[in-house]
Amino acid sequence: ASCRPPQRKRCLRPDREMLRIKKIGPLPRVALAIALGILCAFWMPSSLSRVFATFNELFGNFLGFAIPLIVFGLVASGIAELGTGAGRLLGITTLLAYGSTLLAGFFAYFVCLWCYPPILGSEASLGSLETAGVSRLVPYFTVEMPPIADVTSALLLSFVLGLGTARGGGNTLKKGLSEFRDVIGRIIKRAIVPLLPLYIFGIFLKMGAEGQVAGILSLFLKIIALIFAMHLLLLLFQYGLAGIVSRRNPLKLLRTMLPAYMTALGTQSSAATIPVTLERTIRNGVNPELAGFVIPLNATIHLSGSILKIVACALAIIVDDRHADPYGSVRRVHRHAGRYDDRRPGRSGRRHHGRARPAAVDARLR
Repeated sequence: ASCRPPQRKRCLRPDREMLRIKKIGPLPRVALAIALGILCAFWMPSSLSRVFATFNELFGNFLGFAIPLIVFGLVASGIAELGTGAGRLLGITTLLAYGSTLLAGFFAYFVCLWCYPPILGSEASLGSLETAGVSRLVPYFTVEMPPIADVTSALLLSFVLGLGTARGGGNTLKKGLSEFRDVIGRIIKRAIVPLLPLYIFGIFLKMGAEGQVAGILSLFLKIIALIFAMHLLLLLFQYGLAGIVSRRNPLKLLRTMLPAYMTALGTQSSAATIPVTLERTIRNGVNPELAGFVIPLNATIHLSGSILKIVACALAIIVDDRHADPYGSVRRVHRHAGRYDDRRPGRSGRRHHGRARPAAVDARLR
């Protein structure tokens, strides 16, 4: 024992893990961005606000360029890796998506038909929004970034290549699709997700700086609250079914997905929220290959949230205008909602501002 070398006294230092600053989670980041955007709109000078407007214009153009690539990169490789059962799974997913869309649309129709008369009352008028004054926040400059294809073309191309590869198209093409998916994954992780909170901040800053938010919100607070309640009920129904099938607590599943819903609220685009939705879905225990196929696909064809909002807003206009045939009008909105929505939930009516089309109702109310 005496021959043993003297042991050094261990310095009692605080655990580095205890001193490490924890990173802010995605949900607090998005919520903070929304709150700061609304608050800064009241005092931030116009010159500084235009800096964020410029960033939003550039980043929004980049998102528009990247979204078709994201859809193609994730969906095509997901279909190819599913093998021979990919066609059957694609058909089932599409059927469920459009069935859920119709269910959400008619659910919104009957709820609004029952709730709007007492909510809107006899003195309600939505026409003042058409003449609401807006001081536009113009960016300093912009750079056009046209996408190589629209979302529908990217989706169809991913179907063709993915199904062809799954049915024996060769390992070379399958490997190429897999490598392209990895490239898209790096773009999402290093370029899109880190900048999304700043983009959301700019959106709400622009909304507060441009419009008469308080006056418009006071007019439509009841309608917005009803739409939010319907969204919540629809989510509870959908996650309840998912919980029954998977034998898991649906509230825990829904809580895991909250960052994705907050991101969608900020960006107003399901397609732009694909990276966050995919990451949270995998955290819920879904197979990564299956999630990589279903999430980008349903972000472009599952329109339940969009059609719920469009139908609710369209019916508000119809009831307010004392339309002679609200039943036929809303059925026409149902039939054409997918086309006017441009297959991109969250972008409803953006291509039809000022035109007399059903999807423009959503943009007018917003």
